[in-house]
Amino acid sequence: MSISPRLARYLAQCGARYDVCPHPRTSTSAQTARVAHVPEHQLAKSVILEDDHGCVMAVVPGDARVRVGELSRLLGRPFLHLADEPRIADLFDDCRPGAVPALGMAWGVETVVDDDLDENGEVYVEGGDHESLLRMSGDQFNALMRGVRHGHFCRRVVH
Repeated sequence: MSISPRLARYLAQCGARYDVCPHPRTSTSAQTARVAHVPEHQLAKSVILEDDHGCVMAVVPGDARVRVGELSRLLGRPFLHLADEPRIADLFDDCRPGAVPALGMAWGVETVVDDDLDENGEVYVEGGDHESLLRMSGDQFNALMRGVRHGHFCRRVVH
């Protein structure tokens, strides 16, 4: 599989500049960062949450976890919880499970990005297949994320 077709169309419509970086198959963001020789804090990871109002994608550094309570307060959605795998697979049907790109806007999913990603010179985003990353400048990533909500709702985790 290559990068998600919907993602590729979205990036083309936005005029985004990026490189596709293939890597050996991985199953976690920590593994991906390791095998791709990418600092985990430069890997933009997606976490899908939901409530009765629908789904939201939280985008955090690969070495961080979403503080669900903090995100719920930021969005005014007190009943947010992690979405289940069937729901995610249905929404992101052109991606492999666990390889959802951190650009939910391409699927019409509300996206919120953590401020910890703002200062990276380069940002890496999952391509949708467990075998490719998109590498783009921090400025390009920030331009793509310009229209979404930002805030601080993650905490760093030491592996």
